[in-house]
Amino acid sequence: MEYFITKKKLKELEREHEHLKQMIKEEVAREVPSLLESGDLNPDFTSYEEALEQNQNRLEEIENVLKNHQIIKKPPKEDRNKVFLGASIILKNNKNKAEYKIVGTLEANPFERKISDESPAGRAFIGKTVGEVVSVGPAQATYQILEINYEDA
Repeated sequence: MEYFITKKKLKELEREHEHLKQMIKEEVAREVPSLLESGDLNPDFTSYEEALEQNQNRLEEIENVLKNHQIIKKPPKEDRNKVFLGASIILKNNKNKAEYKIVGTLEANPFERKISDESPAGRAFIGKTVGEVVSVGPAQATYQILEINYEDA
């Protein structure tokens, strides 16, 4: 699977990757709690094992993304009048205006107004131009595209 991410997200993942590698190294180097305590399973050992496994799983996830990512770039100049991955779009719904960014699935966050290109809303906007009206969601809410902008990659 290929992951579309911004340069900013790539840097975040690289920092997290290095941090996790260091944490795991330190965890492995310290004294491991004993497996049994008074004949019972030692809860400290269980916590140690779970934390180590969780960090190793996250490290593997990040390594997979780092091996299979593609940086989101501006489309060619002649296509910047259309919504593609990386576009910031200003929409109007009734009298309300809002700005959203079309991002890859790893960066999607509705609270930050970042819409995944693979979500139903993201797919509805891809390829559209300024002035077009797009229907989104089960209620078929309509949004008119007022502006399309691309930041420098």
